[in-house]
Amino acid sequence: MIPITYSADVSAARAAGEAVVALESTIITHGMPFPQNVETARLVETDVRDAGAVPATIAVLDGALHVGLEGDELDALGQAQNVAKLSRADIAACIATGGTGATTVAATMIAAHLAGINVFATGGIGGVHRGAQDSFDISADLQELAQTPVTVVGAGAKAILDLPKTFEVLETLGVPVIAYGQDALPAFWSATSDMVAPLRMDTPEDIAKAQQTRTAMGLKGGQLVANPIPHAAEIPADVLAPIITQALTEADAQGVSAKAVTPFLLGRIFELTDGRSLTANIALVRNNARLAAQIAIAMVK
Repeated sequence: MIPITYSADVSAARAAGEAVVALESTIITHGMPFPQNVETARLVETDVRDAGAVPATIAVLDGALHVGLEGDELDALGQAQNVAKLSRADIAACIATGGTGATTVAATMIAAHLAGINVFATGGIGGVHRGAQDSFDISADLQELAQTPVTVVGAGAKAILDLPKTFEVLETLGVPVIAYGQDALPAFWSATSDMVAPLRMDTPEDIAKAQQTRTAMGLKGGQLVANPIPHAAEIPADVLAPIITQALTEADAQGVSAKAVTPFLLGRIFELTDGRSLTANIALVRNNARLAAQIAIAMVK
């Protein structure tokens, strides 16, 4: 087992058996500019605390895996340059070579499981990219959900993806997809879609019991909780559709590929929506953090 550096709050929570919620760090390094990135990260951590749990933002700093960041570490990460974007394929290499990297959904799940954290709040998971039949561009997040026993709370999968294929792959991999409080799957910036959720649960307690039952049955993997963005903050799907199409066309024309695709698309959609997509993104991440805290508390109880 590699050494893990815990923040003071996370160390105290682990010792006391309190609820802890993992948080990713790519939203800080690849999601928005400084200082808004750090301000948003602190808001999300506060949301977790206000809901009664302890936040653990995860990152690799100078070769050390950090589970929970102190204030100065969060500030430094928010201003750092050339930070690696880490997934399952490269998190170990980053640690081994003394690098600094921000964790994606897959890498955050790995680190959370190593630290004994069962619940993770994010914005939305990665998935099957549009045109994947030619590019084979499929996020490692899907395989991670199939093998790492962490409950991931997000607003579904990112709307820039091929959503039907993403959820089809999750079904094939045996990953439970649970819509919270509604029958339709949310679509990231939009609260609903025309896709019916495979499962619906209406309480954090039921979601917690579902993960614990999977573990008791010896079933591998976690579960995805698809938590709809608050209606007041959403961008309707019919408004987003032509904007996403334009961003995808531009990415293809410029030869953007691999890990650069998602940051490019999110940045271009931010510009095309006059910043509205970022406002919605912040609202949905905070909403997910609050629900994740409730699920974590239910698991502890």
